[in-house]
Amino acid sequence: MDRTFVLLGAVSGFLAVAIGAFAAHGLKGKLPPDLFEVFEVGARYHMYHALALFGTAWAITRWPGTAATTAGWCFVAGTVLFSGSLYALALTGIRPLGAITPLGGVCFLAGWVALGLAVVRQ
Repeated sequence: MDRTFVLLGAVSGFLAVAIGAFAAHGLKGKLPPDLFEVFEVGARYHMYHALALFGTAWAITRWPGTAATTAGWCFVAGTVLFSGSLYALALTGIRPLGAITPLGGVCFLAGWVALGLAVVRQ
């Protein structure tokens, strides 16, 4: 499972950089400032949690168990829901997409709790 999360972290990090570069070079000046900021928040949290996947992969080797694995999948789900909804909201301007964002935030929080539990339980 640790290899899975390293691979997912690498892919997610690549996408975060590519999406951030796309925004910086292709969207700046084309999106209203408030929506550009929304997009940037999505990219920032995307990268934070790409890095968290590397930490999760390490944690699985140090403290194996379901808690660390759960953390990884929560980080993946959080990235899709949180960052994905912010990207979609910024690009389309459809404000109700923002209702999905907190679900991603909850996934991120659950991932951090699960990662902490992986340490405490060992």
